[in-house]
Amino acid sequence: MNPKPDESNPDMQGEGNYVAGRHYNEATKQFVEQGKVDGAAAAAKPESPDEARDLERAEEEGKSRAKGEDPQLKPKSSGEDQQRPK
Repeated sequence: MNPKPDESNPDMQGEGNYVAGRHYNEATKQFVEQGKVDGAAAAAKPESPDEARDLERAEEEGKSRAKGEDPQLKPKSSGEDQQRPK
């Protein structure tokens, strides 16, 4: 059973914190609209080939535990089978 919000704990919102979600969405939208994405991406680049390899290994390790690609990340194309074996 999911806890329900009550007056004794206004931060408790059951399945999710909708206020925090709204704040996050607004901040993300502003970040993009202000053109900060390219600068943040450049700042996040690995500083050395060793760091790049470490990041690639970590990504592969994470992917090895994943159930699969989120179908919403890739648009469906008419001729493509969505359940292709790896």
